[in-house]
Amino acid sequence: MSVFALGLNHTTAPLDLRGRFAFTPAQLVPALQAFRERLQRAMPEAALLSTCNRTELYVAAEPAQVRELVQPSIDWLAEQGRLSGGQLLAHTYVREEREAARHAFRVAAGLDSMVLGEAQILGQMKQAVREADTAGTLGTTLHQLFQRSFSVAKEVRSSTEVGAHSISMAAAAVRLAGQLFEDLRELKVLFVGAGEMIELVATHFAAREPKAMAVANRTLERGEKLATRFGAQALRLADLTARLHEFDAIVSCTASSLPIIGLGAVERALKARKHRPMFMVDLAVPRDIEPEVGELSDVYLYTVDDLSALVQSAGEKRQAAVAQAEAIIETGVQGFAHWLDQRATVPLIRSLNTQAEAWRAAELARARRLLARGEDVEVVLDALARGLTQKMLHGALAELHGADPAQRRQTAQTVSRLFLRGSAQAALPPVDDTSPADPIGPFDGSER
Repeated sequence: MSVFALGLNHTTAPLDLRGRFAFTPAQLVPALQAFRERLQRAMPEAALLSTCNRTELYVAAEPAQVRELVQPSIDWLAEQGRLSGGQLLAHTYVREEREAARHAFRVAAGLDSMVLGEAQILGQMKQAVREADTAGTLGTTLHQLFQRSFSVAKEVRSSTEVGAHSISMAAAAVRLAGQLFEDLRELKVLFVGAGEMIELVATHFAAREPKAMAVANRTLERGEKLATRFGAQALRLADLTARLHEFDAIVSCTASSLPIIGLGAVERALKARKHRPMFMVDLAVPRDIEPEVGELSDVYLYTVDDLSALVQSAGEKRQAAVAQAEAIIETGVQGFAHWLDQRATVPLIRSLNTQAEAWRAAELARARRLLARGEDVEVVLDALARGLTQKMLHGALAELHGADPAQRRQTAQTVSRLFLRGSAQAALPPVDDTSPADPIGPFDGSER
């Protein structure tokens, strides 16, 4: 099998374009099934990873099919964002074979993230694997690729300081708020959504003990659960517009396909606040907050791309940690490539086992017939052993007989390596490349 990864991320595509290719967890299974249906003749393995910063399609198929599947995969993905394949191609990357494995390992380890070493991506990859399994598109090769990527990520996090030299999106949001407001303990903070990212941001804000916190979510029960954890108030999403003016800081991250906080709502909130500044962070892809809001003079709006400047860390320690992580990843890539190479011999191994079983069955049946006729047991056993031996040696001896002078030395060395061991192999005389192809040893030319 062979593997390729097709994707776009924060380094190749702007935020609004990434938003067009964002899949919610509920959309992953039907999307993968639709992809498989499109390429049903090839029946490739497939997994889809979709986060705020990337959308990636991982595909595994027979080596002869892989190159033929790249363009149809690009066309399919382009359709999801209502673009042509050519338009999408300018913002995508394709990684094949070892490069695909290296890319997956770097993503899992957080080396390809906007936030170096961030850990959230690992959970998102594990969810992608679960959804691919549910869709029936995972397969042995991609399962192995992702399991190895998780192991590599674990080793990178436990053996290097990559994570120690980064700051999470959640921490970056709090840092930005601290630059705008003199005392975060005087803030009223609103979280829109109740997913993992909002939970992380709420945890960081709660540590700074703001004056009040509230959680607005489409499902009130889930919002109440998160609000209770942080001693916050739970709001209905329908009440968001009417109460927006009460909050100094708003952090939003939902799975909505359309903005839920519009320009008009923010303008009315600012008027009610007498234009006291509002700090807003939109961590959603697609956007939760209309981009025009950022043009208002009393609003400080940040997106996931805007936070990238804050989460960059530099210095010798960071570079040393990255180099150490890359070395771990390279070892993982070599291990996966070796596993793929071994998988390529599986059909041959199966054929050899089938052939050997056929020989065994034939000789055993022949021995039973001889015993039934009253033949001596020792004679029958000798014939059984001789028959199996001749069948096993027939192919090798035929190759030696048929080899031309230029090939004979290599053929003899191969046969010696396969059938001779220890001193017998060491004692094998050199093959004369100039001699005619005379018979080598006893050979009766039959398989019995």
